[in-house]
Amino acid sequence: MTQSQQRQDVPATTGQAVFDAIVVGAGFAGMYMLHRLRGLGLSVRVLEAGSDVGGTWFWNRYPGARCDIESMQYSYQFSDELQQEWNWSEKYATQPEILRYANHVADRFDLRRDIRFDTRVETVRYDESSRRWNVSTDRGDTLTARFCIMATGCLSAPNRPVFDGLDTFRGRIYHTGEWPHEDVDFTGLRVAVVGTGSSAIQAVPIIAKQAAHLYVFQRTPHFSVPAHNAPLTPEFRDGIKARYGEFRRTAKEQFAGVHFNYNPKSALEVSPEERRRQYEARWAYGGVSFMGAFSDLLFDRDANATAAGFVRDKIREIVRDPVVADALSPHDIIGCKRLCVDTDYYATFNRDNVTLVDIRGHRIERMTPAGVHALGREYAVDAIVMATGFDAMTGALKRIDIRGRSGESLRDKWQDGPRTYLGLAMAGFPNLFTITGPGSPSVLTNMLPSIEQHVEWIADCIATLRRQGKTLIEPTPEAEDRWVEHVNQVAGTNLRSACSSWYVGANIPGKPRVFMPYIGGLPDYLRKCEEVVATGYEGFSIG
Repeated sequence: MTQSQQRQDVPATTGQAVFDAIVVGAGFAGMYMLHRLRGLGLSVRVLEAGSDVGGTWFWNRYPGARCDIESMQYSYQFSDELQQEWNWSEKYATQPEILRYANHVADRFDLRRDIRFDTRVETVRYDESSRRWNVSTDRGDTLTARFCIMATGCLSAPNRPVFDGLDTFRGRIYHTGEWPHEDVDFTGLRVAVVGTGSSAIQAVPIIAKQAAHLYVFQRTPHFSVPAHNAPLTPEFRDGIKARYGEFRRTAKEQFAGVHFNYNPKSALEVSPEERRRQYEARWAYGGVSFMGAFSDLLFDRDANATAAGFVRDKIREIVRDPVVADALSPHDIIGCKRLCVDTDYYATFNRDNVTLVDIRGHRIERMTPAGVHALGREYAVDAIVMATGFDAMTGALKRIDIRGRSGESLRDKWQDGPRTYLGLAMAGFPNLFTITGPGSPSVLTNMLPSIEQHVEWIADCIATLRRQGKTLIEPTPEAEDRWVEHVNQVAGTNLRSACSSWYVGANIPGKPRVFMPYIGGLPDYLRKCEEVVATGYEGFSIG
């Protein structure tokens, strides 16, 4: 029996438990951070709100949930033995398979003995006199540590829009980011899905096959490309495993840290026939590599328009009703919002039991005891699925009361948008690190390699401090200012910053409109992090 089957929770603390490091979150970032810090001989406690490991893949159990990065690339690479022993079954892994992988890692490296589950962190406060962080939880725990590492995830704070009358609805309400652990059966039910982002695009085809009728409420259509998912053959898996080292190195040289065939040509320098051949080939292969068809799709509006037009034509080919096809067709820049990857999403709207409710330019007026009221009428349903996404990048951190020097609140510091140095640390918050925080490539890349790079950078930094007999590291305000300015400048050169998306917080009322991830690409970011270390942690104050 594995530890995941017989998990024993870490017992509650009495008094103040003392550790070298506290890690908040037991997803892929928190698990690897624990493993690396253990390797340094540090005492570590991981605090996790869920009842087991997995992070986003623990919570997001909605129908059809999958990763949009190919499974052979969405895995740890710190252990070649781990890489070789795990066998992914499909091109794009499902949520259950990814969660099984997370459990396998936790079992293999005996991680759970240092993780306290079902424990939500409420406050994280720096004590200047002791140079330590004090952490309190909703279970009454009080813990203290020299270092505190936030592994809270970029997409882990569900966005719950406020709708008038929601509390009067008589049916069941679900959020894709907090899906029940038991199976949900929509057979014979009338269902409303609110939202048409990535989670909805994955869930809608599955729910439509069960529901008596499905209403999809769309405020903004999204571009999506087919996944063309398929089982992985042993020959394909073994071929990748035989050259995993080279495969991973090549991926890190790509802009998004994803290994795929990148075309250096401009979409505008080739003939219309060649352009179409490229797009057709990418469409046939499937996945996010579609945006690698030409080098300038995210830098030149005219080039981008050729790709956007191609996808709109595909939507019109798939969806039989021209009015519905037009409503499903985005008219903004492809890729400025996260490109979605689907299995039969557009074709689902050809089903007789599926209705698109296009509220673009309008809104859901209210919820009623019987359903959803929009466009002047009531849509009677038995269940509502909120596919409304997340308060991305900053939401999970700002929901914790984090206070640094002189009691400065992180919420106040980030009132006008997040401010970090390298997405790793903040001035005024000594010895506090963020894994894939705002100001790092994070969500614009393959998250697993980006997580590993941050974890290794943090672990090496702590090891260096210990060798030098130092106890404190903190970015200087000047270095933070320069990095924030650089992040903003680079964002302005890329079309991804040209529309309202969760990258800029546009889905959260009142959130500052700031492009949060670093868009300069993974290779440039890695070089910058290496330069900082090579120059004795340039931009940091050490003491």
